[in-house]
Amino acid sequence: MSNGMTRREREVTDINEIIKILDNAKVLHLGLVDGDEPYVVPMNYGYIMENGKLTIYLHGAKRGRKIDVMRENPKVFFEAEYGIQPFEGDIACRYGITYSSIMGKGIATLIEDVEEKKKALSVLMKTQTGKDFEFEDKMVAFVSVIRIDVSDYTAKHRPMPKTSI
Repeated sequence: MSNGMTRREREVTDINEIIKILDNAKVLHLGLVDGDEPYVVPMNYGYIMENGKLTIYLHGAKRGRKIDVMRENPKVFFEAEYGIQPFEGDIACRYGITYSSIMGKGIATLIEDVEEKKKALSVLMKTQTGKDFEFEDKMVAFVSVIRIDVSDYTAKHRPMPKTSI
């Protein structure tokens, strides 16, 4: 985990709370750099957290801009959030949104090994549905599977402000 957060009082360091964020945020925003342009793609994901080390799995088409960009530059950034709820304040500066989020960076690798692809897709489906699935060789042949070896991440929670009565 990183320590570059500005609003330290919102930082989430409890691994169980971080897992809760990963379990509840069903869409990950994947940031890539295409030449000199940023490129962000919303994606479903799966993850494994082992001893504080986070690995993220994604899947998609075998061809396209995302795959081309990753092959050229495998450095990626990601962000996911859940629990979005706007709140009002007595003045404009006290309006806001509650949320829990995670963001980080890592290296994306296109998985070629069929068995690793099956495992990754099973992890993805477990994260998304809570159910276990098995995949046949011919099923995984039609998709690209991406592994992100996360090198750094932070998590954050902005709670609903306490109201005075």
